[in-house]
Amino acid sequence: MTTESILQALSNVQEPDLGKDLVTLNMIKDIVIEGNAVSFTLVLTTPACPMKEMMKNACVNAIKLMVNPSAEVTVNFTSNTSTNRLDPGTVLGGVKNIIAVVSGKGGVGKSTIAANLALALGESGAKVGLMDADIYGPSQHIMFGIRGERPLMREVNGKGMIQPIEKHGIKVMSIGLLIDEKQAVIWRGPMVSSAIRQFVTDVEWGELDYLVIDMPPGTGDIHLTILQSVPVTGVVVVTTPQLVAIADAKKGVAMFGQAQLKVPVLGLVENMSYFTPAELPDNKYYIFGKNGGKNLAEEFDIPLLGQIPLVQSIREGGDEGVPAMIGLEETSKNAFLEFAGNTVRAIAVSNAGK
Repeated sequence: MTTESILQALSNVQEPDLGKDLVTLNMIKDIVIEGNAVSFTLVLTTPACPMKEMMKNACVNAIKLMVNPSAEVTVNFTSNTSTNRLDPGTVLGGVKNIIAVVSGKGGVGKSTIAANLALALGESGAKVGLMDADIYGPSQHIMFGIRGERPLMREVNGKGMIQPIEKHGIKVMSIGLLIDEKQAVIWRGPMVSSAIRQFVTDVEWGELDYLVIDMPPGTGDIHLTILQSVPVTGVVVVTTPQLVAIADAKKGVAMFGQAQLKVPVLGLVENMSYFTPAELPDNKYYIFGKNGGKNLAEEFDIPLLGQIPLVQSIREGGDEGVPAMIGLEETSKNAFLEFAGNTVRAIAVSNAGK
């Protein structure tokens, strides 16, 4: 076995999303050969890569088939999270990818999706932050169980910076951490835009693989402020299967598809897809209709990133400050992990310019 023969074999293994082989993509590092033992490092496009076991098996099979049937193959993983940012020195300089979670209307579970997406990305080893940009209806401080806490200030290069509160390994910032909950936020557009800019420039987010932004519902002022002041990598649109929600989600997809905004829509996630009672785990009841999100994704030719079931524990977890990804209920946890995996794949493909 030689380094050349190993690389030759691995040049037959394709990265499933990028459509090129691992050697061409420079994803193979540190090949070490000792007798029948060979080890190397596979550099993933994200620590949250859902395809790594599949790629590992393909590498092992290629070496055994083309180089040495008796080879003992060890595949190590590292990651260099892909990014399309050309301006790392400017706004949110340490953040590689910014995901805006949007919905055409309220009440479709956008904040729940954003919270659990952040946690699912974090569970796989990525460094993740969550910005609650829903100024009029903040909820992430409740979902993460940090109600009543106040972020600290720290001086960085002579400037006072707000420190996001870290919970479950996620850096969280919400207007709900800065104001009295009993007070309504009665602000005109410019004040809201100013608050959003402060969340971007005056919060010390540090080095992150992903920053998830929980956007307000609809298509308005705050969306434009964020898209004009933050280099958003892509947008995830949340809907329910219901016809009314689908009609509003269409506006959201259309807004980000407009030439002057030019933000890629990574895909659609359908929340409350079906209800499965705990005592009848094989039954699915389509309370809000069936396949509304799937049909919308096909109409706009965007990926359907996930279908999240209507599960009581998801709602309870959000209210109690223990999101579904932290709880023990497997059905909803697996649905969020699959959704997060599809989202990072869509980001990797978008960053590669495919």
